[in-house]
Order: sequence, then structure tokens, then C-alpha cells
Amino acid sequence: MLIALGVTGGIGAYKAVEVARGLQKRGHEVVAIMTPSATRFVGAITFEAITRRRVITDQFEPGANADIEHIALASTIDLLLIAPATANIIGKLANGIADDFLATLYVATRAPVLIAPAMNTQMFEHEAVRRNMDLLASRGVRFVDPGAGYLACGWIGKGRLAEPEDIVAAAESIVRPESALRGVRVLVTAGPTFEDVDPVRYIGNRSSGRMGFALASEAARRGAAVTLIAGPTSVAAPAVAEIVRVRGAAEMHREVMAREDEVDVVIMAAAVADYAPASREPQKVSKNDDRLTLVLTRTPDILGDLGARRASRGRGPVLVGFAAETEDVVARGRAKRERKQVDLVVANDVSRADAGFDVDTNAVTIIGPQDAEALPLQSKAGIAAEILNRVEALLAARPLLR
Repeated sequence: MLIALGVTGGIGAYKAVEVARGLQKRGHEVVAIMTPSATRFVGAITFEAITRRRVITDQFEPGANADIEHIALASTIDLLLIAPATANIIGKLANGIADDFLATLYVATRAPVLIAPAMNTQMFEHEAVRRNMDLLASRGVRFVDPGAGYLACGWIGKGRLAEPEDIVAAAESIVRPESALRGVRVLVTAGPTFEDVDPVRYIGNRSSGRMGFALASEAARRGAAVTLIAGPTSVAAPAVAEIVRVRGAAEMHREVMAREDEVDVVIMAAAVADYAPASREPQKVSKNDDRLTLVLTRTPDILGDLGARRASRGRGPVLVGFAAETEDVVARGRAKRERKQVDLVVANDVSRADAGFDVDTNAVTIIGPQDAEALPLQSKAGIAAEILNRVEALLAARPLLR
């Protein structure tokens, strides 16, 4: 997960260094945004050394706005965490004042927001501050309550920045919430398979792997132990427990079936070739005649074999398949679910320019035993979340069969 850590001007800024380190220990990437006042307490180079990223300190830094940086960052972060948060920044956020990078990022992002206030006791209890916090809370912003004790100003009371480990735990509960998938072993396949004709040519398809990667990423976010088996892709794979790279359908079949007994859920999002050349030529096939005849044979049916094995044993993982179609999408998806003996089939029309292969959005129909639910066009991350919601419901309805 990518977490934006906003640091504002208070003595508690030194604790933000440990917050950044704690988030990294949990496997998150951190980008630090410091207000001008924050740099009076802690140097930007400290955060740069820890995060190994450029620290953002100035909204108008030359060259920083080539990609409208606050918008680019707003669309990629998984959480905006502000620690410490002064009364000043809380007031800005509550009233939509975007006069620095951090406040502008808050207005621009739709990621969850977590705030750890830190200030003098009487400031924290002031009606204006409390009203601003209540307004932010009504918008969905979450807070880590400050601690009570000896404050830097010499007072004793509530207002000290919460301990770094408590802030990190609160952030973790947001980006990796409690879920029926926590601790569940999930296998996801993604991308195309390439079936080699000769050392140069192959039969393939336009799958980018984005849908499978979104599913693997979301399952990991929910606490699952994810194994990702991916064909050749140009898109970067998410960070999961295990990544296995394969090329052809036979290799993917072998890797999936070898792990079938070890997992609780299998989601076959890969676009596996149905046919492959009967033999691979050892040398490049030269261009001679006007026509070239290729003999193709059926590839192993991974989803069908999983369904048949589960049916014969009366136990096995939750099975989710995909049906990429160009016509009669729902009817063919229903037939595939019954034929393959699986729990759900996610059917989509890959002839659409805005959905299916090699784009960031998708529109699907999730087909179960009783119903078929159409999901409107949205990001593949959103589709992944909807699919996993239904997987969680399946898991809740029956114990893990292991």
C-alpha cells in the first residue's frame, strides 16, 4: 500500500519519523509531505533517507507540477495520514482551504483519511477545534486520539501525539481491515498465456493482467495469503505472498493443480489459451508459401479440472472463473458455471472498448447458482472488491473445507 504521511508543525513531528518507519515495517510504501512549519522541527532529508522518496515540501517547487503532482498523488495513495496534525491544518481541512500541498492533497484525494491531532490541551478542547474535528468526522475522516501527559509547553493534560505504534496500528486497520479473508489462502491467476509456434512467434491474446492483479492486490489488502500465478504481462504485479511466473497454458495448469490442495479460494482471472500448436518448431518457420497451416490441440482445462476434482472429493476451495465473451455474455457465463462446476463465474463483454482486455475499467456480470448481478462500468479495483465481497459471503456460509 502507498501511504501519504503528512507532517505539520509541532514538536510531535519527531515521532512521525517512527511512524514512517513503522509503516514500512508493515510492508507499506510511504511518501512524506511536510508543511513549511514542519521543517522547522525535523529536516526533510530525514524523511527522504527513511522513505527513499523525494519529500514534498513546496506546492510551487519548480518542476514538481509537471504532472500536477497533488492530483497524480491523490489518485494513487491508499491512505492519507496526517501525524502530527495541528489545530491549523485541522481548520484548513474542515473548511476546504487548500493553500499548501498537504491541504490541497486532502481536497483532491478520495482515499481514506486518518488524522492524529497534537496540540496544547486548551487548544484541543477549544470549541472551534472540536467543531472542525466533528465536521471532518462527519465526512468520514478518522482520528487517533492524542495521549494525556506532560506536554512540551509545560502543561499536563490531553494533547500529546499518540504513540507511533498506535498510529501505525490505526493506519493498518484502515488499509487492511478485518475481513473474512484474513488468513485465508487465495490463489489468483492473471494475464494471458503465450503458446509458442517457433522461437519467434506465438499464439496469444490481449489480456494485460490488470483484472487478476487487482484481485490479488485487494485480497492481500484484506489480509489473505495470496499466491499469484501470472502469464507474460507488461503491467507491474502487486506485492503478494508468492508470485509464480508462467508462459503457456500447460505450465499454468501444472502450477495451479500443484497448489489446489493448499488453498481455500481459487480465482481464475487469467485468459488461458484454449488451443496451442501441436508441436513447437525448433527453428523459425521461414516464409515460403502463400498459406501456412498450423495444427492446434486443446490445452488443459484448468477450471474444469478444479471443478471436477472438487466434485469427486466432495470438498475443495471456493472456485471463481471468468468468461470473456463477445456475444450472449450472460447465457454463456451461466453455461460455463454449470459445466465447470464452480461457485461463481464473472462474465464480461471483451468486445467493448472501455471494458475487458488491456484497459483500466471493466463492466461484468457475476453469475451464481441463483442469480446474475450486473455491475456497471468502473475501475478494475472496484470490480475486484465486489467479487471478493461475494467470495467472503461464500466463505461465511460454509466452513473452510480443509
